[in-house]
Amino acid sequence: MFSKILTTALRRTTPKPCHVHRRLRRFSTAAAVVGEQYEEDSTGITMKGVKISGRPLYLDMQATSPIDPRVLDAMLPYHISQFGNPHSRTHFYGWESDQAVEAARAQVAALVQASPKEIIFTSGATESNNISVKGVLHFYRDKKRHVITTQTEHKCVLDSCRHLQQEGFDVTYLPVESDGLVDLEKLRAAIRPDTGLVSIMMVNNEIGVIQPMEEIGKICKEFNVPFHTDAAQALGKIPIDVEKMNISLMSLSGHKIYGPKGVGALYIRRRPRIRVEPQMNGGGQERGIRSGTVPTPLVVGFGAACELAMKEMEYDDKRIKALQERLLNGIRSKIDGIVINGSVERRYAGNLNLSFAYVEGESLLMGLKEVAVSSGSACTSASLEPSYVLRALGVEEDMAHTSIRYGIGRFTTEQEIDRAVDLTVNQVEKLREMSPLYEMVKEGIDIKSIQWSQH
Repeated sequence: MFSKILTTALRRTTPKPCHVHRRLRRFSTAAAVVGEQYEEDSTGITMKGVKISGRPLYLDMQATSPIDPRVLDAMLPYHISQFGNPHSRTHFYGWESDQAVEAARAQVAALVQASPKEIIFTSGATESNNISVKGVLHFYRDKKRHVITTQTEHKCVLDSCRHLQQEGFDVTYLPVESDGLVDLEKLRAAIRPDTGLVSIMMVNNEIGVIQPMEEIGKICKEFNVPFHTDAAQALGKIPIDVEKMNISLMSLSGHKIYGPKGVGALYIRRRPRIRVEPQMNGGGQERGIRSGTVPTPLVVGFGAACELAMKEMEYDDKRIKALQERLLNGIRSKIDGIVINGSVERRYAGNLNLSFAYVEGESLLMGLKEVAVSSGSACTSASLEPSYVLRALGVEEDMAHTSIRYGIGRFTTEQEIDRAVDLTVNQVEKLREMSPLYEMVKEGIDIKSIQWSQH
C-alpha cells in the first residue's frame, strides 16, 4: 500500500530526465549531476554515449535483484513513522524498532534453520566474509595459522585471504574440477593441524554451481575445523540447513533475494561456539561483533524478503528452471558452438553462464545493450581480463572471453526470455559473419592444427 502511494506521488512530482536537463543552467551544480543521467526522447534512451530503443531487459540477477513490492511495504513505516533507534532503551520509539529488528532476526534464522541468537546483522556479504575470514584467524592466531579456500571464491574472500598472507598466515587455494566443483579428497589432504578455517562458497556467483555442502561439512567436523561459506547467491534459492551442513559461519546478503541493498547478515554457530575478533570498534551492538546502529528499515526489509523466500522458494525454483530451459533451448536451436560453463547437474537454474565460440567477447557484450547481462561478477566486470573463475575451470582464454552470464529471477517473464534469445542469436550470427575463423570452421578446417606465423 505504502509503495503504491509513494510511486504515485513520485510520478506526479518527478519530471522526465531529458526535460530537466534542458532547463538547467549549463554550469550549475545540478546540471553536473543531471548531466550524468540518461536522456530519454521518442526515439529511445541515451546514456554514456550509447543509444538504445528503451530500458533494457534485466537478466543480471546475480549482480542484484529488484526489491519485491511486498518488502518495500514492510519497510516504509520504519522510514516514516516508526523511525526510532533500536538501541534506545528508554522510550516507545526505541522499543518498537528493537521489536521489529528481533522479528526480522527470527525471519532470517528460520530460512537457514538457525537460532535467532546466531544471526548478526551487517552491511552485506562482503562485510560478513571479512569478519569470518579475518576474524576467526585473528582470534585463534596463537594456534591456527592456516586457511583453506578455493580458486573460484568471491573477490572479497580471496582478498581477505591475501590480507592474512601479508600478516604471515598460510593459505591453500584449492583448484576445482572442470565442472567447478571441489575435489573432496584434495580438501581432506589439504587440512593441517594448524588449519583454522575452511571457506568454500555454497553457490558460485559467476557459474552457479552448487558445492557438496554436507560432504564438506562432514570433513570439517571430522577434523574439528570451522567451516565458513559465502551463501549470498544461495539464500532463498536452495534449501539451507546449517545443522545438516555443519556450517560454523555463513555470509548472507539482502539485495540478492529481492530485499534492500546495504544490509546482510552473518550466521555464527553458538554450539560449539565460534569466536571472532571484531573488525570494527564502536558501541558494542550485535553482541560486540558488529558495532554501529542497526538500520531498522533495511533489516525489516531483509527479514520480509527471507520470509517471502521461504514461502515461495519451491514455486520460484520450478518457474525459474522452466525459464532457463526456454532460454537455453531457444539459443541452442538456432546457433551452434555453445558451451555451458560449470556443472550442468549441480547448479542453480537462475544462473546460466554460456560461452559462444568464434565470437569476440567485448563485441558481443556491446551488441547486447538491450539486454542487461554480465560477463561475470559485478565486482570485477570493469576488467577486460577473462574471468578468473572460468580460468580455474580450465576454460580456454578465447572461450572465457566470450562468456555471458544470464541471471533469471522471480519477476522474469517468458516474453523477456524470448526477446533475449532473439537478440543473442542475432548478435552472435552477425559477429560470426565477420569472423574469418568461423568461415574456416564451416569449411572443415581444424583451427587448432594451424601453425600461425608471427610477424
